Amino acid sequence: MTSAPQVKIPATYMRGGTSKGVFFSLTDLPERCQVPGEARDNLLLRVIGSPDPYGKQTDGMGGATSSTSKTVIVAKSTQADHDVDYLFGQVAIDRPFVDWSGNCGNLTAAVGAFAIMSGLVEPSKIPENGVCTVRIWQQNIGKTIIAQVPITNGEVQETGNFELDGVTFPAAEVPVEFIEPVDPSEAMFPTGNLVDQLEVPGIGTFNATLINAGIPTIFLDAEEIEYLGTELQDDINNSAEKLAYFEKIRTTGALKMGLISHPDEAKTRQHTPKVAFVAPAQSYQASSGKLISADDIDINVRALSMGKLHHAMMGTAAVAIASAAAISGTVVNSAAGGGERESIVFGHPSGTLKVGAKASDIDGQWRIDKAVMSRSARLLMEGRVAVPAGSF
Repeated sequence: MTSAPQVKIPATYMRGGTSKGVFFSLTDLPERCQVPGEARDNLLLRVIGSPDPYGKQTDGMGGATSSTSKTVIVAKSTQADHDVDYLFGQVAIDRPFVDWSGNCGNLTAAVGAFAIMSGLVEPSKIPENGVCTVRIWQQNIGKTIIAQVPITNGEVQETGNFELDGVTFPAAEVPVEFIEPVDPSEAMFPTGNLVDQLEVPGIGTFNATLINAGIPTIFLDAEEIEYLGTELQDDINNSAEKLAYFEKIRTTGALKMGLISHPDEAKTRQHTPKVAFVAPAQSYQASSGKLISADDIDINVRALSMGKLHHAMMGTAAVAIASAAAISGTVVNSAAGGGERESIVFGHPSGTLKVGAKASDIDGQWRIDKAVMSRSARLLMEGRVAVPAGSF
């Protein structure tokens, strides 16, 4: 038996927000992997360590959760007035596929820093001290994102005092703006309704807000589905029955939103849509043991990603939360007490997060100019990732 050598590819391991993933410069990838297709997908699967029937990703860079089974490809932008193009691949853990259907808002916070460190941003844009504005073209969804990356002595500043619930250590703050998360030509509410009756076969009918802002999301009222809105991961993720329940809801919502045409398609579209449930503000103990007071939040939100309850909150889902909260009559807005608002503080399993969005009704069509939140990012490791030859 002849042994295959390993191919070593330049790569960077980074945390962005409450996620982490393997980052690549497009031109560092093998030539056949620089374009979409089977070779690229197989490479990323092998890098992360999927598919893994043990669910551990031991033989790869993944961390066996939806937040840590991620890949990013960055390149000089092909779009006018943008610095870089950012492509996100959500790698399934136990199945052989990469989902390219949406963005990762958390890793977005690391894209600007990676672009600067990799020489993809023009040196003239980088101050000796101050903030470097990086205009990012998000290729998965065709949207503009602006990251404000702090610079000290001409280099990306990563350490600092900004604390983000869901991340153990403080770091430098990176404000991120999602510009027009809903294109004016698109419908923010695919069905045309702020609230729909979502009839889930074998389960029941629920009030639901189906929104496409940041990422397609299905919002449910926690009480209607017999949840509290204060649940932590173990309350849901340890039950195959509960996870199947939410997957049925997600599949039904995807059909109603026009994202899939047949229920079977949901199996290969795990990243979108998200499903979340909301409840009026109430106190609870976060996964870290920290007490979250109802007085410090406007609403409780729990969201599932890649079939599991998320340990904190996806950045793109936070955009959807802020967008829905800004519009009177949605399930999210009602749970937060109703009325107009341009920002919201919500409680999630790891703590709290504030995110802002301004909505306007133009000729009967809702639009969001931008959504804003602060995240942080940090370089964890840089070098080369090894992949067995012949695996891609």
